[in-house]
Amino acid sequence: MALINEHFLKLSNNYLFADIAKKVNAFKVSHPQSKVISLGIGDVTQPLCPAVIEAMHKAVDEMAHKETFRGYGPEQGYMFLREAIIKNDFLPRGVKLDSGEIFVNDGAKSDTGNISELVRWDNSFGVTDPIYPVYIDSNVMNGRAGTMDENGKWSNVTYMPCTAENNFTPQIPDHRVDIIYLCYPNNPTGTVITKEELKKWVDYALKNDTIIFYDAAYQAYIQDDNIPHSIYEIRGAKKVAIEFHSYSKTAGFTGVRCGYTVVPHELTATTINGERIALNHYWDRRQCTKFNGTSYISQRAAEAIYTPEGKQQTQATIDYYMTNAKIMHQTLTKLGMQVYGGVNAPYLWVKTPKGENSWKFFEELLYGAHVVCTPGVGFGPSGEGYVRFTAFGNREDCEEAMSRIEKWMNG
Repeated sequence: MALINEHFLKLSNNYLFADIAKKVNAFKVSHPQSKVISLGIGDVTQPLCPAVIEAMHKAVDEMAHKETFRGYGPEQGYMFLREAIIKNDFLPRGVKLDSGEIFVNDGAKSDTGNISELVRWDNSFGVTDPIYPVYIDSNVMNGRAGTMDENGKWSNVTYMPCTAENNFTPQIPDHRVDIIYLCYPNNPTGTVITKEELKKWVDYALKNDTIIFYDAAYQAYIQDDNIPHSIYEIRGAKKVAIEFHSYSKTAGFTGVRCGYTVVPHELTATTINGERIALNHYWDRRQCTKFNGTSYISQRAAEAIYTPEGKQQTQATIDYYMTNAKIMHQTLTKLGMQVYGGVNAPYLWVKTPKGENSWKFFEELLYGAHVVCTPGVGFGPSGEGYVRFTAFGNREDCEEAMSRIEKWMNG
C-alpha cells in the first residue's frame, strides 16, 4: 500500500490566492452586473516590451529551421543569458560572479520552494513575519516546520515580526538558526532594508554558520540609490547567501516564465560528521536530475531586456506601475489610512481601519467598493490587521478603484 506524505495534510486546504478567488467568484455569481477590480493578486497587466517580443519572434523563427533549431539546453541556462546577467545585474554594483554561479530557472517561485532540498529536514529556520507563503509551505511539505498552534504559528519556525511598531525591521534572533529567509524589497509589505541592516544579517550568518535564502525578485523597483539590490553588495555574503531573481515582475514574464538563482562557489554547509561541502555543486547536481532547463525562447526574451532598448522599455513599464503605487498611496493616505511600502516596491501594506480583522475588511471592501485586496493574515500571524494592495493593474482600473474606495469610505 502506498502511503501519503502526511506532512501535506498539515497544509491549509487551499493556497491563499485560491481562497481569494473562491470568495471573489462567489461575489460575481451573486452580483453579475458588478465590475470587480482586483488589486490583490500580484500579476502584471502591461504587455511585454517590444525588444522582448522581437527577440521571441526571432527565437521562434530559429526553431523552424534545422540549422538553428534548439533541443535540450543546458540545465544551468544558456551562456548568453548567464553572461548578460553578470554584466548587467551585478558588475555595475561591484559584485563579481562567474557563470557557474548562475542557474537560470522558470521563475523564482520554483527555486525558492525547491532550495530547501539542499539542507537536512531537521535544520531550524526563521522567517520574517508576514512572509511570502511559499517559504513556509515548502518547509511544511518536507516536515521541517513542525505543527501549527492555535495562533497560526509553526512549532519549529522562528518568527521575526515586521510591524509598524518596529518600523518593519525584523529583530535578529537571540539564538542560532540554521536557515533564514529574507525578501527585499519585501513581499507583502513593500518595505526595504538598508545596507547597514542587511550587514547585520550577514554578520549574524557568518558568526552562526547560517545560510540566508535571499529573495530579490523586486529589486528592479528600488528607487532609492542607497538601498541594496543584492545581498552580495555586503562583504562576506557570498559565504552565507543564496539569492533569487525573477523576470516576472521586472519584465512582465509571469506568463513567459524565467528567472535565476545565484549559488556562490564560496557557500558551504556541514555534514553531520563536520565535513564542509560546497553547495554550488550539489545544486547543479539537483538541477541536472530534476530540471531540463528553461525554454530557449524564454531565455532569448530575458536576454533582450539587457539591450539598450530593452532596458529603456522595461524601465518605462516599471515606472508605469510605480506611478500606480504613488496614486494609490496618495489616495489611501488622504483617506486617513496608515500606508506602508509603495515607494521602493509595487506593494502597499495598509493597516485596516481600527485594526479590523483582515478577512473581514477584505469582504467589506469587495462588497462595498467591488475592489479586491489581499488579507494580510494570509501572509502570517503578524499580517493580521493589514491588507496588501498591488500596483500591477491598468492605470484606469487603479484610478477607478481609488475613486470607489474614497466614495465607499466617505459614505
